[in-house]
Amino acid sequence: MITFEGLEENFKFIVLDVEAQASTTRQFLMEPERSLYEKIVSRDDYIDNLKTIIENKCFTTINSDKTLDQDQLNKIRAVQIITVNLERIADFLVNVVRQMGFLEDQAFIHKFDWQVTFDIIEQCLAQILPAIERGDMAKALSICKSEYDIDRLYKEAFDAIMKELSTGRQAQNLVTVLFIFRYFERIGDSLLNVGEAIIFSIIGERIKIEQFDALKRTLMMSGFGDSLAGIDFKGIWGTRSGCRIGKVERHLPKSAAKDRQSSIYKEGALEKIVKERENIARWQSLFPGLVSEIFGYNEDEAEGKGSILVEFLSGCTLDEVVLSAAEDVLGNALFVLEQTVRHTWGSTMVAAPVKTDYIGQLRSRSESVRQVHPQFWRPGLTLGSAAARSSEQLLTQCQALETTLPAPFSVFTHGDFNINNIVYNHETQQVHYIDLYRSRDYDYLQDVSTFLVSNFRTPVFDGVRERIDKVIGQFYLFAATFAAEHGDATFEARLAFALARSFYTSTRFELHYKFAREMYHRSMYLLETIAAHGGGNWEAFVLPKDILYL
Repeated sequence: MITFEGLEENFKFIVLDVEAQASTTRQFLMEPERSLYEKIVSRDDYIDNLKTIIENKCFTTINSDKTLDQDQLNKIRAVQIITVNLERIADFLVNVVRQMGFLEDQAFIHKFDWQVTFDIIEQCLAQILPAIERGDMAKALSICKSEYDIDRLYKEAFDAIMKELSTGRQAQNLVTVLFIFRYFERIGDSLLNVGEAIIFSIIGERIKIEQFDALKRTLMMSGFGDSLAGIDFKGIWGTRSGCRIGKVERHLPKSAAKDRQSSIYKEGALEKIVKERENIARWQSLFPGLVSEIFGYNEDEAEGKGSILVEFLSGCTLDEVVLSAAEDVLGNALFVLEQTVRHTWGSTMVAAPVKTDYIGQLRSRSESVRQVHPQFWRPGLTLGSAAARSSEQLLTQCQALETTLPAPFSVFTHGDFNINNIVYNHETQQVHYIDLYRSRDYDYLQDVSTFLVSNFRTPVFDGVRERIDKVIGQFYLFAATFAAEHGDATFEARLAFALARSFYTSTRFELHYKFAREMYHRSMYLLETIAAHGGGNWEAFVLPKDILYL
């Protein structure tokens, strides 16, 4: 299990002592005695000290032993998490015993079925050591799912106590018993944390039980089988939309590494996962090979969650190419990207005006921006006869102007065309799109502005900035050329709206205040320029192109 000096022994002791604490607490609830009370309180002090020793050993080992592999590090981290929760369980048990002193009649607790809850608690504590020593997923899941049963029993006790309280009798006894059951419920929460920590020690990834269940169901539907014993799951990132993303691979010998089956697993709000599935299917039908294939899909309507398993696309995200690839590779990646974009836009173009909502998008994200940067929402200002509109007034005016400026045609857009949502494979000379739940038929300048500003907001300020500016300039020229080829005479005006939106909303992801303020000021400048134009002859609007470069 754990081969680090003294840690395994200490961990076993704390598990066994918390088991003993639960057993002694049960005895006390059955027949309260002073000697049992003192035994419980004194053991709690020992458990507290043992928890401190284990934590110190875990942190010292992680920081000092550079030979540890990832599996060993995961085990130590799991031990530390389990230890913290075991100490909490011991504290809750002490609180249960102390609450017994407030009962006017200590036999009153037996009116409620507390022993079923205690059975679950003791069974779970007894499973901890076997589960972590053997990597037993079934026992880990059993510990996790005990929280549901304990919550259900707490709700039943709560309802019964509330009903009796309405009679006005035995109020002190009833409230005291309610507190005791509340401590049982909190023990269930800690057991859930313990079970999830054991799962982490087995698969090497922090994952909540509902996410684990969704992963398992999705893998079963995709043909991985009904067990996770044969797969590796590695968390990659959590998206800004709150989805969890991980890479899933089959366990294969190192000699067969090239043949490993890799997939990307994504779990999140059901509405977003459903939309992503629909959009991937549409992209695949229109442009086979541009996006991932779907291997598995699962919905949990009760939890409002969905999960999807898709093909892992080999290559580098475009931000990696921009920042670190050789010049010829970068040039080739941009060429392939432009040809792909030209093809997708041209193939899905519908020659009918489409209303845009760039200011509406900005407004919908303004609260998130102000949570990070409260200063980025200005009041109205006056200085003598000069006046500056408030953010609200400026947006109201620009939103009204936007209604007079529809896009001349629509295309099937990516919807979130950041450079880290584009994968480039140099070997196959292809680009691929990922993270597609925002795809829709819309103005292509949504993707243009998102792409340009995602380059701009890359937090690099040294010589690499010249490469970023080159990418921005080249893609702007490509988009302007596409506009001219298709008679889009209001290209610059609409791009000003779209860039104002992208600059402003991007500030919520940037904690570097000076850089965030730079994007905010550019957004406000564009909005002021739009307001000053005042509508009418939008074909005459000139975009201040210097706004694109730092």
